[in-house]
Amino acid sequence: MSGLPGLSVILVTHERPRLLADALASVAAQSHRPLEVRLADDGGGTSLDTLPHLPLLELTALAVNCGQAAGARNAAAAGARGDVLVFLDDDDRWAPDHLAGIAAAFADPAVGFAWRDCAVIRERVSSEGVREPLETRIIARDWDDALMRTNDYLPPSAWAVRRSLFETLGGFDESFRYSEDWDLVLRLAAATRPQRIPGVTVEVRMRESGNASSDLNPERLACLERLSQRHGLGKLPPMTFWEVAAIAAGTT
Repeated sequence: MSGLPGLSVILVTHERPRLLADALASVAAQSHRPLEVRLADDGGGTSLDTLPHLPLLELTALAVNCGQAAGARNAAAAGARGDVLVFLDDDDRWAPDHLAGIAAAFADPAVGFAWRDCAVIRERVSSEGVREPLETRIIARDWDDALMRTNDYLPPSAWAVRRSLFETLGGFDESFRYSEDWDLVLRLAAATRPQRIPGVTVEVRMRESGNASSDLNPERLACLERLSQRHGLGKLPPMTFWEVAAIAAGTT
């Protein structure tokens, strides 16, 4: 379709080649092809030798050693050519019409930040790499300022951001090792009107280990406290995204 913006997929990974292959396959299966995929391997490039061959995608792979999601995403976004940045984590997946809905929404130049609905899936991964879903919660909710001030219910794999706005805001704040996505969502919401693009097209996959939201270390608590101070929020107790999904879905 003419008049649609170019989309740059921003994908980050860290030592999860089997999951990464699934994420990339979901990008290659899109009915609306992205302009490019920019992949930052935050393990120094250890996953790049095992990338699947996907000739439908223009893939730029970057070996980085940021040690955090904010830095890796910023590194991948630097030099992007698309008008819109669309984010994906290596353990998540998209339905085939994910990017088509985003491209249509961003054909309106007034749209600066938007997201799609998601299925949050608890899963088990076998030693052979087979992914078995155990339980699912759906987040299909319009922008809720009150809820967002207590729980971040918009995962980055559901986001799309106008590149010019992302650059104006300086991207992710790399001083946040945790809650960097929540911080950026709040800054985006202060700069533009957030827009939901209805339709569940994102699978946010969670396992017993490897989920930042399950970390309860002092650094995460300090990031939550700093986030609260920056944005004038109240006390922010640490929660897993599975718990947040229950609140956003109204199942608590």
